[in-house]
Amino acid sequence: MSRVAVVTPIFEDRVAAAQLFRELRHVLGDDVVVVAVDDGSVREPMRHEHLADSGVAGVILTLHRNVGHQRAIAAGLGFIADTLTEPEYVVVMDSDGEDVPACIPDLLAQFDSPSVDIVVAARRRRVSSVQFLLFYRAYRLMFRALTGRTMSFGNFMAMRPDAARRLAVAPQTGRHLAASALVSGLGIAFCSLDRGPRYAGTTKMNFRALARHALSSLSVFTHVVLARLGIACAVVATFAAGGLAVATGTLVAAGLTVMLWPPNRPRTIGGQPADLGGADHRTSIARELHVDRADQR
Repeated sequence: MSRVAVVTPIFEDRVAAAQLFRELRHVLGDDVVVVAVDDGSVREPMRHEHLADSGVAGVILTLHRNVGHQRAIAAGLGFIADTLTEPEYVVVMDSDGEDVPACIPDLLAQFDSPSVDIVVAARRRRVSSVQFLLFYRAYRLMFRALTGRTMSFGNFMAMRPDAARRLAVAPQTGRHLAASALVSGLGIAFCSLDRGPRYAGTTKMNFRALARHALSSLSVFTHVVLARLGIACAVVATFAAGGLAVATGTLVAAGLTVMLWPPNRPRTIGGQPADLGGADHRTSIARELHVDRADQR
């Protein structure tokens, strides 16, 4: 088994993290070193003994405040780039159990080509609520429309050390790791995996945090998003101007038709103009009838 460094962010999730450490030990044995980044936990801070009790080697990086799991991952990658030289691969995964440690060998097996720098876990099945799945599907459609790229993976990925160093210095990594990988120019391979259930507790990712995370991914593609929105606005404005021109031309043509069309000649009765409506019409008819009767007498 290749030597693997695992970066995982942790925030107020000590029980799940301890379970992850034991699972990593069970799957990778002595070939794993863990870089656990405590993202400013207050009620459940991580200590080195929590890592040592699981039997895996590694370090606990403690951040002085909560900066978010994306920046915490960037901090872990930076630590590996600066201090660790022995791992053959670097794995990034969440600590709650939804990224399954038993799938790490499947990720590493995809490095069969030198052109592959990163192998990402493309989700085949998720254990999530209906609301989350609907929001995630809408987000993927919006991401595709605004960037022209497909976002089908998250934090769970394996990479070569050179790729880890490149992502560690990329400013986009602290905003959105997956989007940063897409724009990095590194060779990406996909491995279809199922997402597992949490080890313990409940997720801390609410709707507002999900929306912020989605917008962060779009911010990595700001230049592409602005260009596409500009083109869309230009197309809409062109069609609107064309429609306005057609409507104006139609109204002008209708006005000229009314002005040039010859008026109808009025009908006459007894050589006089006849009013075909109302009481005057009835009076004219009565007079004509009276004259006819008088002629008959």
